Amino acid sequence: MSRLRAIAEEEQKLEMTPMIDVTFLLLVFFLCTLQFKTLEGKLSAYLPKDQGLNAGDELVEKIRVVVAVRDEGARRDAARPSRAWSGEGHFELVGRMLEYRVGPRTYDDLGDVQARLEFLRERDPERPALVDARPGTVYADVVGVLDALALAGFEDVTFVGARD
Repeated sequence: MSRLRAIAEEEQKLEMTPMIDVTFLLLVFFLCTLQFKTLEGKLSAYLPKDQGLNAGDELVEKIRVVVAVRDEGARRDAARPSRAWSGEGHFELVGRMLEYRVGPRTYDDLGDVQARLEFLRERDPERPALVDARPGTVYADVVGVLDALALAGFEDVTFVGARD
């Protein structure tokens, strides 16, 4: 028994070097295999270069297209348009009227807006456009204006931010 007692009383030391080596190997492994998630549907946004502290010498006036809701209309059930929307499922807007302003002129039809934008684009091809969506508009309203701008040939389009 003296032999077992001698072994039990013998002081045991833990070697830290192999544990540190394994920790660093795991750290290097996880850093090498790390992949960042890419954002899908990301829109590239460019800050205006003609405003702010580093403004250029020449300020170019933009063609301002304002989208506003003249009449909200009624929400109807998409499956049964004769019924009012119950709050569940999809709805469609019936009787909704929009107002488009291009500069000082006001239009009710998006086709007229596109014709005006084409005319302005022919006069000054380098002039950028600005879309100002007023409260109450939905994404589909802005996309319609964006399509009209693209068909008219505009490539430099900016959007007005939210108002307080």
